[in-house]
Formats: sequence, structure tokens, C-alpha cells
Amino acid sequence: MTRYTKDHEWVRMEGDLAVIGISTYAVEQLGDVVFVELPGEGKDFTAHAAMATVESAKAASDVYAPISGQIAAANAALSDKPELVNEAPEGVGWFVKIKPSNPAEIEALMDAGAYADYVKGL
Repeated sequence: MTRYTKDHEWVRMEGDLAVIGISTYAVEQLGDVVFVELPGEGKDFTAHAAMATVESAKAASDVYAPISGQIAAANAALSDKPELVNEAPEGVGWFVKIKPSNPAEIEALMDAGAYADYVKGL
């Protein structure tokens, strides 16, 4: 099940790793993504800490860790093809995989229905 933050990141568990990216709504607000800067493997993050940067024709934005944990993998494909974020933000356009240090943090995030209601109010 995918969960969302108010900062428009998503997180989905795949085995013991949390896959993280930015939501379709965030991509629609950004426009064409031209550059993505991701953290290296082994870096530790706490929930809500800036962990990546995404740049579009409109703006540069920080991407925040929705949960605490250590980076297990970064999506290397985004350095050559940042447009993957536009093509499939909640699929092949994922940013990082994190080994969660507190899996309960995921349950505290919004489910898809709550997130849809949240963005309607923006």
C-alpha cells in the first residue's frame, strides 16, 4: 500500500525496503523535470529531513524523507533520464529505497484516499 506526506512524497514497502518518490500531483505542479540529485547509498536520514533535489523548468525543490532510515539504493536511471519522473512518478521514476529504522512511521502517513482529499483542498 502506498502512503503519502503533505510534502507530496510517497512511500511503498517492497519486501524490507521502502521505495520513495514524489507524487503525480507534485510532478504536475513542477512541470518537466530536468535534473534530479539523489543521496548516496549508506546515508542515514530522519523523517522530514531534506534528502534529494528535483529541478524542473519552473523551480528547484527539496524532496524530504517521509520516514527515517538508511539509503539502500538510489535510482541511477534518473541521472541520465530525469524525465522518467514525469513519465511514471509512482513507478520507474522512484527516487530511493530506504531500509526503515522505524517502520511504524509509514503507518502514520496518509493513505491514497486521504491524500486525494488533501490535494483537493490545495
